[in-house]
Amino acid sequence: MAKNNQKKIKVGISVGDLNGIGPEIIIKSLEDSRILELFTPVIFANVKTMTFYKNHFDSKINFYGTNQEDKILDGKVNVVNIWKEKPTIQFGKNDQTIGSYAIKSLEAAVKSLKNSTIDVLVTAPINKENIQSDTFNFPGHTDYLNQELEGNSLMFMVSDDLRMGLLTDHVPLKDITNHLNESLITEKIKTITTSLQKDFLIPKPKVAVLAINPHAGDHGVIGHEDDVLLMPILKKEQEKGHLIYGPYAADSFFGSGNHQNFDAIIATYHDQGLIPFKTIAFGEGVNYTAGLDKIRTSPDHGTAYEIAGKGEANTSSFMRAIELAIDIFKNRETYKQITKNPLKIKKTERRAQKRFSR
Repeated sequence: MAKNNQKKIKVGISVGDLNGIGPEIIIKSLEDSRILELFTPVIFANVKTMTFYKNHFDSKINFYGTNQEDKILDGKVNVVNIWKEKPTIQFGKNDQTIGSYAIKSLEAAVKSLKNSTIDVLVTAPINKENIQSDTFNFPGHTDYLNQELEGNSLMFMVSDDLRMGLLTDHVPLKDITNHLNESLITEKIKTITTSLQKDFLIPKPKVAVLAINPHAGDHGVIGHEDDVLLMPILKKEQEKGHLIYGPYAADSFFGSGNHQNFDAIIATYHDQGLIPFKTIAFGEGVNYTAGLDKIRTSPDHGTAYEIAGKGEANTSSFMRAIELAIDIFKNRETYKQITKNPLKIKKTERRAQKRFSR
């Protein structure tokens, strides 16, 4: 991230599961005061709770606590006080009460994102089981954000070398084909291509789609869904001038290195996309919720109860989540500017072609 002398981007942070590694990676990521030259962090929690973690991990970080979002200060690690009580922290324990604090933090952060008090949101890991309640019944962040924000959400896993979108995310394997239809697939393809253009400034993205069945169904021997459902949709997309290719058999796609030929890959279901992504990019990847009017990112790992409280958590993915959120925010501003003037776009393309031809 380049140093920015203009108004600093406000990065909101929800703390996630307090018994997990969320607070640790937040503190470790922000304890170098030079980070405050790049952006303004805003943690939604409680300053006394965060001080507990500061002391536990023997950190030198300094927090600025406030009860009012309009009192957020640049040059400070801000903590907006969302609760007053002192939660009982038991590292590594799956606790329903602790899950409720994760949701309090998330809901407050999303409210601030909606009213633009913060510019982007980075979420620390939650436990999908202990966050469930009568008032919060979502499989995870993505589904909740889809309800609260404008647009159609899509789980988009991003690393330096790979971008992976999903047609379905937290859906049982037995129900995958029941969820797939032309409307959904077309919408997800549009969401990914639009995100590549607007969020990553790739003017003509090239996208691969993985097959539903093994070996793309082997012409009906292992299922007809790829021939009957996917192929006609991809053909329509190509006729529109979009660079959408597939369906590719997933088992050989990554081992052959074919993924390196595309700007993004679309997987049919969660594990088909997440297993290769986390094998290639684990610890460096980011979970980005594409398709919404606001920006949210998250590290590519979970609560890691097994190492919680031990000081062993790696901050790489969380730091990359912050960087990506800021990059996308800036890219969207750039995209707005260049799309205001179509002649400017053509001029930029001609210059790029001229440089390429030299």
